[in-house]
Amino acid sequence: MRKQFAVIGLGRFGSSICKELYHMGHEVFAIDTDETKITAVKDFSTYTFVGNGTDEALLEKVGIRNFNYVIVAIGDDIQASILTTLHVKDHNVPNVWVKAQNNYHHKVLEKIGADRVFHPEKEMGSRIAAYLTSDTVLDYIDLSADYSIIEMLATKKISGKTLIELDPRKNYGCTIIAIKQLDKVDVTPDPAAPIQKGDILIMIGDKRDLRRFREGEL
Repeated sequence: MRKQFAVIGLGRFGSSICKELYHMGHEVFAIDTDETKITAVKDFSTYTFVGNGTDEALLEKVGIRNFNYVIVAIGDDIQASILTTLHVKDHNVPNVWVKAQNNYHHKVLEKIGADRVFHPEKEMGSRIAAYLTSDTVLDYIDLSADYSIIEMLATKKISGKTLIELDPRKNYGCTIIAIKQLDKVDVTPDPAAPIQKGDILIMIGDKRDLRRFREGEL
């Protein structure tokens, strides 16, 4: 499903998020005070705007409340990060995700209502982008620029179906290499056994094929 994202702060991490989300087919609105950084992501953004996220009038002008997600990826200026987060939350954005510089910053962001706080040194931009765009994606590991391993939650839509019926390799070009059920991991799943809602499918394949499977089956 196509979603709308605003990314405030276009350092290395914010730019990476923009590119990943844009390549996934989502609308991306990039905001930064530095026009050079805006120019660098123009080919990977739906809209761009030169401005300061701490400016409440600017956030109102760009209609920040209309976005599904706002990612505050401001660099070393912790005060600007906190103020921007406060202003975005005041506009009732349903999902506000914020980059933290350290544990102290993390705690403050949680207290002011950030919906999720992440540390870029621990989480890759592509992994976060994948998680943002789907309720069924639980984990995501890049193997290369094109291939990934991904954990996806089986939904009611495929409950009762077997691997034989789904045949993801034939229909989507990707492979289910294991299935998690509670604390058990089956690395040789029975192709005739029905999948249950809540099972975790561990899959490998081209990113585009994995996305097609997720959108087509889950």
